[in-house]
Amino acid sequence: MDINYNNLIIERRGEIATVSFNRPNRANALNYDLIYEIEAAALSFRDDIDTKVVVFTGIGKNFCAGADLGDPGAGYSGPLIKRRRRRRVGERAIQAILEMDQITISAWNGAAAGGGGCLAMAMDFRLGTKDSLLFFPEVDLGLNLMWKAMPLCVSLVGPARAKRLMVGGERITGEKLFDWGILDEIVSQEKLMEKTYEWADFYAGKPHIAAQMIKQSINSYATALDKAIMHSDVDQFLLAQSTDDHPVAALAYREKKRANLKGD
Repeated sequence: MDINYNNLIIERRGEIATVSFNRPNRANALNYDLIYEIEAAALSFRDDIDTKVVVFTGIGKNFCAGADLGDPGAGYSGPLIKRRRRRRVGERAIQAILEMDQITISAWNGAAAGGGGCLAMAMDFRLGTKDSLLFFPEVDLGLNLMWKAMPLCVSLVGPARAKRLMVGGERITGEKLFDWGILDEIVSQEKLMEKTYEWADFYAGKPHIAAQMIKQSINSYATALDKAIMHSDVDQFLLAQSTDDHPVAALAYREKKRANLKGD
């Protein structure tokens, strides 16, 4: 997948590559174009035998602020059959990251919301700061979480905590992210990239074939039932998006009010 990257910066330094989300004026929020580029970037490492570790991070104050509601991009308009296919770009990006042979590490600065949280959870390891923030606003917008990412969250934190995040919309930051097993280490903002590259250098020094086969086996075991269970989450999203409750919930969310919902 050869494309010109307009929303990502990819840098290679020896055996370590860095993929940076580059929409800082939008808090690195996800429109169709950025998600498409993330998928392409992950796939671009498929035949790269020199890179052993890939670091993902966000330029600016935030890792990735979730869906860009103000600029969704051109990919989600048109007839339902088109929208249904285009909405799967997110799950393709997540799958492409999960299937990377290289070890993946997120340098988690600031907020990772909605789809941004899904991207962070798809990495092998996550380093953050006390200001790292995770939340899933979808439920308060009257929507479900897509991208086959729900099992990733359950695997990391267990069913009850996953419900607190995805049904309750709970917001959790640094120490709780670490306590729940989402962050692997907390460091100061000033040391985030330095410590991330220390982790990257450590894993780049492991025997590559053995490390990559072990990673693949663990991921295959941990996600064995994901496709069977989560095959319809895009259809669920499109259904939820078509309800009368969705715009009411979305307006209430923006106005920080409790929505008066009818279940329609």
